[in-house]
Amino acid sequence: MTGRADRTIWTICGLAALSACAGGDYRPVRDTPVRIGPPYKVRATTYVPAADPTYDMLGYASWYGSESGNRTANGERFRAKWITAAHTSLPLPSYVEVTALDTGRTIVVRVNDRGPFAGRGRVIDLSRGAAEELGIRAQGHAAVRVRFVVPPEKDRERLRKGKPASDRPRVGERALVRLRAQMLAAGL
Repeated sequence: MTGRADRTIWTICGLAALSACAGGDYRPVRDTPVRIGPPYKVRATTYVPAADPTYDMLGYASWYGSESGNRTANGERFRAKWITAAHTSLPLPSYVEVTALDTGRTIVVRVNDRGPFAGRGRVIDLSRGAAEELGIRAQGHAAVRVRFVVPPEKDRERLRKGKPASDRPRVGERALVRLRAQMLAAGL
């Protein structure tokens, strides 16, 4: 009788382990709690997460998508087709407005992961879905402006479900010229 009970216990443990691998322990997609986290080090660089409602940065965006199904830094399941991003220091989750400086196209993205950790001047890694929405997927990377925003609940809800937020107006050519000049002056 003991052998049968042991097999039953091991079977239950094995099934529990398999269900955890299948995603049973991912964090639900929601906006609370917001996590800032302690400083951390990657490849000899220390990153200090912080709440910064004035965050407004020029640099480069790249995209990633082969990690679909992996866990993001805030514990959610990464879905490559969703409109999400990785950032080194903004709270998780948070929302940013990303503008492609070659076209003026602007989207809102939900930040739920950490990165980018490689590439000079890179300020954000977009999911494949976000790169497609912004129109930079074919390029691989692009010059962008990234600004912290607090979008309306309707847009946050759409992004939490993997859908794009409402369309945003394109940035005008005069503003794009000014932003490109700022990047050049910064040596980016």
